[in-house]
Amino acid sequence: MCGIAGLFHLTSNHSIDPKVIENMNNKQEHRGPDAGDYFFDPGVALAHRRLSIIDIEGSPQPMMSHCERAIIIFNGEIYNFKELHTELSNKGYQFNTHGDTETILNAYLEWGEDCVHHLRGMFAFAIWDRQQQTLFIARDRLGIKPLFFSLLGDGHFAFGSELKVLTAHPLFDKALRSTTIEDYFTFGYIPEPNTIYQNAFKLPPGHRLLLKKGDKKIHLSQEYWDIPTNNVEELTESEVKEQLADRLKEAVEIRMVADVDLGAFLSGGVDSSAIVALMSKLQSEPVNTCSVGFDVKEFNETEYAQTVANRYKTNHREEFVDQNDFDLVDKLASLYDEPYADSSAMPTYRVCELARKHVTVALSGDGADEVFAGYGRYKRHLQAEKKRNLLPLGLRRSIFTPLGNLYPKLDRAPRFLRAKTTFQEMAMDSVEGYHNSISILRIDERRQLFSDGFNESLGEYTSLEVFKQYEDKYRNLDVMKKVQYLDMKTYLVGDILTKVDRASMAHSLEVRVPFLDHKFVEWGFKVPTSMNIKNGIGKYSLKSAMEPYLPNDVLYRKKMGFAVPLAEWFKGPLKDRLYDGLLSRKMIESGYFNQQQIQHLIDSHVKGVRDNSSALWTLLMFESFLRQNLES
Repeated sequence: MCGIAGLFHLTSNHSIDPKVIENMNNKQEHRGPDAGDYFFDPGVALAHRRLSIIDIEGSPQPMMSHCERAIIIFNGEIYNFKELHTELSNKGYQFNTHGDTETILNAYLEWGEDCVHHLRGMFAFAIWDRQQQTLFIARDRLGIKPLFFSLLGDGHFAFGSELKVLTAHPLFDKALRSTTIEDYFTFGYIPEPNTIYQNAFKLPPGHRLLLKKGDKKIHLSQEYWDIPTNNVEELTESEVKEQLADRLKEAVEIRMVADVDLGAFLSGGVDSSAIVALMSKLQSEPVNTCSVGFDVKEFNETEYAQTVANRYKTNHREEFVDQNDFDLVDKLASLYDEPYADSSAMPTYRVCELARKHVTVALSGDGADEVFAGYGRYKRHLQAEKKRNLLPLGLRRSIFTPLGNLYPKLDRAPRFLRAKTTFQEMAMDSVEGYHNSISILRIDERRQLFSDGFNESLGEYTSLEVFKQYEDKYRNLDVMKKVQYLDMKTYLVGDILTKVDRASMAHSLEVRVPFLDHKFVEWGFKVPTSMNIKNGIGKYSLKSAMEPYLPNDVLYRKKMGFAVPLAEWFKGPLKDRLYDGLLSRKMIESGYFNQQQIQHLIDSHVKGVRDNSSALWTLLMFESFLRQNLES
């Protein structure tokens, strides 16, 4: 696991100031504390920070091909590099190292841009081709590894593994993108391909981009892979039962290759427990496992983690976090470089901190909920869809739109009186309804939060456009596969994988995700919905496949998640922080917000009238970003 950075002038061959690229690269030293080096050509500068995992003594980067035609910088792991090494050696390519970096380099020389089709793993890389005078960049299929880029005012194409690499360039434009602020207060993160900055972007998962010297602008990136959505033939029940565990075991096994200490996160949930169980079957030594617990019972899963650790006799370590562990609030803003409102980033940071004390590589269970429909919101979406199907959409819109607009928000009333959200969602189609149900702030709440001027600047734009960009892909999927696909394109990459990458790399820890092996995802997406949600049980296909490996109280207990007690923090130790931060001059003078609405959100929460903790945390993270962004 590493960090990459680079500058490429589209039209000029003038030399690049080494101090500029060095300053950019130093911003991501945490991603690769073991080594850092540079390559310069006319109009090109490549930089790398290395965390040594495989071929520790060899594989320095930037790396030049044996023929000196191409130079690569690479972040990630290629799990089939040994097979590719053999194949390319048989084709006459020479290797000076024993790692995966040189394998990508020779694969590029053999197959060009199509080399990505041969790679199995997580990656973000850039290759400067001296012969073709091109810069080729690519990102892995699911977006496990990040890659940001921007075209600067002087014609330089800048890129890096984190946004802070780009913002370190003296010519980077820090103007914010208005539409992504609307997106952020819906989702709690900035969805691909945008960033909070107007002139910076994320290379989307499964995309590649080729830049040629002489180009005057950046061309659209090309998608080379996507989750299969057209004419997908579903698996039979017998195929799922026979194959799921074995396919997952194979995805785990290829991720256990490392020349450093390796372990796994063990939360006590189904996904991480499944990974640990399979790892234990694949190695003779005890698996190194770690978990973070909380001193509040409703947030603590350590007893289930200990059950799995005892069953497989792992080297288990756990630490308990005080429920008032909110010292990370400001650190999160600098860690994620743009507004990011998933509060589970705090315990994720702590579990990565614990893991790094004992291992350099950890396997995680991320991705299983998206592939096998494990989130509770999926079951709620199915229930809502049954209600929507009782009446045609046009009739529903005419009846329920005015009801949704007029009915008051009654969160503290008895459940049968809390009908506003139901009325709103009954007036929507399936995707609109799902978008509304997962929004931190619904569209009417966002419009109340934003100032009149900012609402006017947004015009007709709403965050629903984030989903609509994938409409041609999800159109023919069933109601559940549709939202699973959307979550894989948005929530998985924008929230879950972003959270884990930044939290782990802050501690120079590499995290590998077997559930997101692209071959496993292609297979898993063909599991029928009837097997994923069965008898009210989400992720049923995975749970039933893991019955020989895990006890029922781990497999079939209620999902807890990695939560923190925000509601109580905002009534107690963080109350003053809310008033001071959210009503500060910087927030009000930003022009984005309605001061009276922010005041109302804080007051009604502190007085116990309504739980506004999600909205307040989202605002607090934006305030922290805004303050640090303006100060820098």
